[in-house]
Amino acid sequence: MNSLIKVIIADDHYIMLEGLKRIIEECPDMEVVGTALDGKEAIKIILEKKPDVAIVDISMPHYDGLEVVDMIKKHLPKLPILILTMHEEEQYVFRAIEIGAMGYITKKAVSTQLVDAIRKVHAGKRYLPEDVAEVIALKIAQGKNKSPIDLLSTRELQVLKRIALGQTNREIAEAYNLSVKTIDTYRQRILKKLKLRNNADISRFAISLKLI
Repeated sequence: MNSLIKVIIADDHYIMLEGLKRIIEECPDMEVVGTALDGKEAIKIILEKKPDVAIVDISMPHYDGLEVVDMIKKHLPKLPILILTMHEEEQYVFRAIEIGAMGYITKKAVSTQLVDAIRKVHAGKRYLPEDVAEVIALKIAQGKNKSPIDLLSTRELQVLKRIALGQTNREIAEAYNLSVKTIDTYRQRILKKLKLRNNADISRFAISLKLI
């Protein structure tokens, strides 16, 4: 008999987390071996449990989904990670795949697509719903740097989000174990690339693109 697919779920909405858990545990070939309500907890439990598949919400406290994928891939490069998000956050799709996510699923589609998505990424294949695949195809066709967000590296995007949320350079530096000077360098690059003037502009930019 084949062993069960061990799954970890990370989502900061408890009701959504329990709903996902229920869907998975109704499948005879899967089991949920851990859950997390924020990015920091997700990283800890994924590294401890070493599941077969991880499902990570894109928007979580402490570390967002992109940060979780980025950090986990350094330790568990072969772990299939499914990104879970709201439909309006599709600007994250391309970046999530770029940094190592194996699939992407919207919350409105979990009831019909989640099980298939888990099985597919567990088998080593990508899972991209048709509408999401179209987003990526369009982005590739347009070429890089057609959207302001594409001007930023993954780390710059992460720093931008934290600045937009009101965190200081010191707080951001502590989160990434970097120097305050390094974070300020990222901040200056962000301002220059996006032609912004200050942190208030960064916040407005992040809100306009629904990054926060």
